[in-house]
Amino acid sequence: METTDTDLVNRANAGDGDAFAALLARNYDRIFGFAFRLTGSRSEAEDLTQDICAALPNKLRHFQGRARFSTWLYRVVLNASHDRRRKQATQKQASDQWGDWEKSRTAAIAEDAERIDWLTQAMRALSDDLRDTLALILDDRTHAQAAEILGVSEGTVSWRMSEAKKRLKDMKAQEDHT
Repeated sequence: METTDTDLVNRANAGDGDAFAALLARNYDRIFGFAFRLTGSRSEAEDLTQDICAALPNKLRHFQGRARFSTWLYRVVLNASHDRRRKQATQKQASDQWGDWEKSRTAAIAEDAERIDWLTQAMRALSDDLRDTLALILDDRTHAQAAEILGVSEGTVSWRMSEAKKRLKDMKAQEDHT
């Protein structure tokens, strides 16, 4: 007389490791085959089957015997597959959002680099006094600090900054027209 799946489940739930091993051996191919048909990928099916086998001892406690064990097991595999798909969709959405954020960040960095390159080039066209003053201000020095470093009055720094801005604006306007 062959031991039924239900008998093996009852013994496994009572702590019989051999009964669980026999139940798993009897149904492993069924789990894997169904998982493969659901996922369409051998590696995905292997992962899903492994997850199901690892969770099966806890899930067996919920088997009530109202349906055949194989029917119940198919439902376990189907639910695990749906859970995996939902998780993957959530991860893909997060990944896509990360990708969009990364693209925006990369574009902003490129834009900033382009502006810095333009400013660096444009500053070469300024007189030494204007370039030195602008460099200090761009380095977060106050007008008072720049005046002290350059040995000029604060008013001179303010005038130089105004003049530098005016010339840079004219350069940019000329470039935009060509």
